[in-house]
Amino acid sequence: MRILFIGDIVGKPGREIVRRAVAGLKTELDLDLVVANGENAAGGSGITPGIYRELVEAEIDAITLGDHVYRRKEIYKVLEGETNIVKPANLPPESIGRDWAVVQGRDGTMVGIACLLGRLFMKPVDSPWSAADRVLAEMPTDVHVRLIDFHAEATSDMQLMGRYLDGRVSAVLGTHTHVPTADDCVLPHGTAFQCDVGMTGPHESIIGRRIDRVLETTLTGLPTEFEVATEDVRLSGTIVDVDPESGRATAIQRLSVTEADLPRLEALRHEK
Repeated sequence: MRILFIGDIVGKPGREIVRRAVAGLKTELDLDLVVANGENAAGGSGITPGIYRELVEAEIDAITLGDHVYRRKEIYKVLEGETNIVKPANLPPESIGRDWAVVQGRDGTMVGIACLLGRLFMKPVDSPWSAADRVLAEMPTDVHVRLIDFHAEATSDMQLMGRYLDGRVSAVLGTHTHVPTADDCVLPHGTAFQCDVGMTGPHESIIGRRIDRVLETTLTGLPTEFEVATEDVRLSGTIVDVDPESGRATAIQRLSVTEADLPRLEALRHEK
């Protein structure tokens, strides 16, 4: 089967390119499942029920989150009630939301989805390594294809998680830094890995925010509103091919969609 994982969707520009591109990408790339990190989808921080529905209507099959999971309180009911959206599994047990989900691909394959938070240079959370073990033990044993979104700051943490789970999951794909890394590979025991898939949103920016606002605060120490930028919008993602029987990855490939690609993809969407 073929899975597309889309990196951090940032604000309205990120949502718009997803809305216009994903259906066409499913046709063009023969995708069986699309998973996206949506934790920055609402104004660059958090997600709302309306945006959740918008992403599902754009043919996103499952949504992972990150350290801004609870930034918008109105998302709580979605986290409690919907079966295709997951919170980081190493938050406290009392936190709202699912630690993992199982969704069905277009080819009929069932896929386990989970996300974890890193600890280095981030807020204190429980061990992502222990949480990974627990989540994998809880997932149904007949779900062989399993994808982990590791939402972390440090590449050393990301590489460690890839090696720790190599052979136990189909893919460990990083999010959070918004900068795509060129280390996509299939590890020795069959796990596809990339430190960070990158950002889906405006790349004429500082990780999605207006350059002038970030510069002003950085240089003067004065607070500004870090508004989402608007120019050079791209969809950053990674495609993973997986053997559905063994759950082992057979290939991994980075994907970048620009605004120039949208007319072609929208034409494919309308042909469906």
